[in-house]
Amino acid sequence: MIRADAAPATETDGQTVLQRVVGQALRFTPSDVTAEQKAKAQLCLIDFLSCALEAADLPWSRQAAEVALPFDAATIIGAAGQTTVEDAAFANAVRGHGLVREDMHAGSIAHLGVVIWPTLLALSQTRPISGPELVRSAIIGYEVGGRIGRKVMTAEVARLFRPTGLVGPYAAAIAGAVALGLTPERACSALAIAGNCSSGLNEWPHNGADEMYFHPGFAARNAIRAIRLAEAGVNASPSIIEGPSGTMQAYARKPLEGEIELFPDGDAEIMAVFNKQVPACNFAQSPCQAAVVALHSAGVDSSSITAIAIDTYDAALNYPGCAHMGPYRTPLQAKMSIAFGVAAALTAGEIAESNYSRLDEPEIMRLVGATTFSIDESLNRAFPEKQGTRVTLSLRNGGTATHAMDNIAYAGAALIRSRFQEAAAALLGTGAGDLILKNIDAIGDLADCSAIIANCRPAGGKAL
Repeated sequence: MIRADAAPATETDGQTVLQRVVGQALRFTPSDVTAEQKAKAQLCLIDFLSCALEAADLPWSRQAAEVALPFDAATIIGAAGQTTVEDAAFANAVRGHGLVREDMHAGSIAHLGVVIWPTLLALSQTRPISGPELVRSAIIGYEVGGRIGRKVMTAEVARLFRPTGLVGPYAAAIAGAVALGLTPERACSALAIAGNCSSGLNEWPHNGADEMYFHPGFAARNAIRAIRLAEAGVNASPSIIEGPSGTMQAYARKPLEGEIELFPDGDAEIMAVFNKQVPACNFAQSPCQAAVVALHSAGVDSSSITAIAIDTYDAALNYPGCAHMGPYRTPLQAKMSIAFGVAAALTAGEIAESNYSRLDEPEIMRLVGATTFSIDESLNRAFPEKQGTRVTLSLRNGGTATHAMDNIAYAGAALIRSRFQEAAAALLGTGAGDLILKNIDAIGDLADCSAIIANCRPAGGKAL
């Protein structure tokens, strides 16, 4: 936690919100990192690499690599050739997001890991960054992205703008600025420039289109360019957050309420991040999990179900694509839809990646048509700290099967490590996963973290 003598400055000190945020960030040192925060950062890094490796051959991952310039500077995860630092950050962010299984920070409705880790890993190939500094920088990135996101993200903002694209540039820019040791002035400029790069419209769910996959890529690439511009001496608006045309007014259309305090009472936003069990939208996770439990408790298959009632909360139904009832043109559209995810899980008896390719299956569409939603005020009040649900299946025999969850079931360390090992072995070769995990497990002793990303190149893969 930040030391007591490093409390955030007051509004009367003449500093802007951004200057106070950066000041707090820079006063958070490696010695302030707790064992729990370090372990969570390590787990999030492993999970990011796992997602990127598994998604390496998906269309959007290939497309992001195809437009990268051949250049001997930085690694694209799972590719033999190298590219520029900014192109590597872009491609790796897209790969980390490619499965829709990336880590989630519910308070900002954003996926922070897929902008922070690609930025830091790419920068680690430009100059030495020690393990403790990498961990510290990542934790600060999650903290700043999470705290700004909690202030700016409302249901209306999230309906129009992609939260990851909006707050991701701030998270990535502060992480990179801290890792590279920028001065407070230069770090402020980096973040202010990055704030000008906030981007990502939420039109894609209405079409099942692909641009969602590239939002983290833009955030990571632009964060690195913002850092480099700041290092070159560019002066950017220190009032970028609370100013009359800053982030709050431009997106939330309201003044900033209260201060942005980092690590209040020792609480860290990275500890509020969760890792997904399954590759689907955050808001579809607990309904799918509850539906499968209810199905198995009833001892029936999907043909016995006549109706599905899902109790949820406003944020879930209001997020674009989550309440979509078909038709489903792409797997991404299916992954965003709560109704599809539940129906597909019930027909398969499990939640699996293969569920989202069964777009026209009659039994799935029958169950989608039999699905209704209700808002539960107790679930509303619990969000975003908890994301619960209640699923009730009506059966042909007149009975019902219900399962309620007060929160999502998260992926634990064992699952995250095992699926990383499997993905690394498949794409990088035998022993590669062990080497990468060895470096991450010993991150506190690493003098140079570039080996982590350098070892993500296959021995005989296809060059760019």
